[in-house]
Amino acid sequence: MTFKILQTVLLGSALTLGAAQAETLTIAATQVPHAEILEVVKPVLAKEGVTLDIKVFSDYVQPNLQVADKQMDANFFQHKPYLDTFNKDRKTDLVPVALVHVEPFGAYSKKIKSLDDLKPGASVAIPNDPSNSGRALLLLQNQGLIKLKDPSNIVATPVDVVENPKKLKFRELEAAMLPRSLDDVDLALINTNYALEAGLVPTRDALFIEGADSPYANIVVTRSDKQNDPAVKKLVQALHSEGVRSFILEKYKGAVVPAF
Repeated sequence: MTFKILQTVLLGSALTLGAAQAETLTIAATQVPHAEILEVVKPVLAKEGVTLDIKVFSDYVQPNLQVADKQMDANFFQHKPYLDTFNKDRKTDLVPVALVHVEPFGAYSKKIKSLDDLKPGASVAIPNDPSNSGRALLLLQNQGLIKLKDPSNIVATPVDVVENPKKLKFRELEAAMLPRSLDDVDLALINTNYALEAGLVPTRDALFIEGADSPYANIVVTRSDKQNDPAVKKLVQALHSEGVRSFILEKYKGAVVPAF
C-alpha cells in the first residue's frame, strides 16, 4: 500500500471515528431570546462534538411535552415556577439544569401613557397559566393596583384578588396571544419573549416592569435520565460563558438580563 493510499485510509477512518463520536442534542425553544441565545453556542458545541438541533415553538406546553415524551432532549423557554406547576399538573418529571437569564415581566398599553390614565373598570389582560398569572398579579400588586389574599402565592389567579379599588376586569389569555390583545384591552402584562417578538422594547415601551432581581430566571430543562448527560453538561457550560453574557447584554440592552 502506498503512503498516499494509507493516508487516505487513515483520514477516512478518522472521519468515521469523528462521526461516530459526534452527538446530536435536540432542544426546544421559543424564538426570542431563547433560540437566538442557543444559536450563539451552537458553533461552540460543534467544536466539542455536539450538534445542537434547535426546534422553535410558539407555545409553552409542547416544549415540555416533547421532552417528557423523549421526542426532544431538553428545552429552554420557561422559569422554575412554571416548570413546577407543569410537573404537578401533568405528572411529569422534568428537571432544571441551569439558570440562564431573567426576562423582566412588563405591562404594556396602546391606550394609556401612564397608570394615572387607567380608568375604573379598565380591562387588563394577563397570562392564563397559573405561574405567569401569579407573576402578573404580583406585579400589579406592587404598583398598588390590587391586593392579593396571599402576597407570597406565586400561582395566584384573579379569584385571589381581595382588593380591587379600580374594579379592573381581568382577561386571562394564552401568553402568546397577549401582544395581539393590546388593541382590545387597556393594559396587558406580557412575557418579555413575546413582547420582543411583537417588536416591543421592554425598557422603552413598558409602563412598568420587574426589576433585574426577579426570581423568575429562565432555565434549561431536561428529563431526570438526561441531567448528567455529557452533551447536556457541555450545553450548560457553553451557556454560562462570557461570550453568552456579552451577547445578552449587548443584544437586549436590559430587556434580558444574565442570571449567571
